[in-house]
Amino acid sequence: MKATNDKNDKGNGKASGNVERRSHAARKDSAASHTSVSYDDFKEYEGKKYTGMKIGRSHKWHYDQGEWKETKVTPDLWQISYAVTKRRAGHAPEGSGVPVGTAYHWYILAHQNVRKLNANDYATSMAGMKFKVAHKRANSDKWSATSETQRRRMITFLREVLSDLEHEQPKAKGRGVVRLRAFRQPARTRARRQPQPSTRHRAAGGGRG
Repeated sequence: MKATNDKNDKGNGKASGNVERRSHAARKDSAASHTSVSYDDFKEYEGKKYTGMKIGRSHKWHYDQGEWKETKVTPDLWQISYAVTKRRAGHAPEGSGVPVGTAYHWYILAHQNVRKLNANDYATSMAGMKFKVAHKRANSDKWSATSETQRRRMITFLREVLSDLEHEQPKAKGRGVVRLRAFRQPARTRARRQPQPSTRHRAAGGGRG
C-alpha cells in the first residue's frame, strides 16, 4: 500500500512539474507576443504618433573587435571612421523589431574620455546622444528623407544642442568636463527665452581620441 502511495506521489509531482513548465512557457510566449505587438503599436510623443520601441526603454549591445580610424585635421579636430558588428546582449523576442535588411542613419554627438595605460593602450569610455536622421526599409532602395532633408534635420538637432549648451548654467567654477544633457523637449516647443548677450565659447581639447 505504501509503495502504491509513493508511486502516486511521484506521478503527481511529475504531472505538477509538467503543468508548471507549460505555464511558464505560456507566460514566456505571451510576453514575447505582447512585446512584438507593442513594438508595432502606435504611440504618441508631443502630439505626434510613432512606432517602434517605447520611449524610456533601453538596448544593451556587445561590440565585436572593430576598426577605428582617425585622421588629424587641425590641432584640435580629428576625422574618424568606425566599422564593427554589434550584437544584442540577450535575444530579441520572436517577431519583434524591424525586418532584416532595414537600415538606419544616425548622427552621434558624444564625449569620448580616454586615459593612457601604456605606449599602445588607452582606457576609453563614451557617453552622449544619437539622433535618427533617416531610415531605409528592408524592401526599399530609398531613404525616408532626401539628402537635403537629412542635412536640415542634422542642423536642427545641432541647434538644439547648442541652445542647451548656451543656456546651461555651470554648477561650479573650474575646469571640469562639460556634459551633454538629454533633451527634455525639442527647442521649438520651449517658451521663448529673453535674448542673452552673445558670448564666445572655447572648447578645450587635445591629445589622441
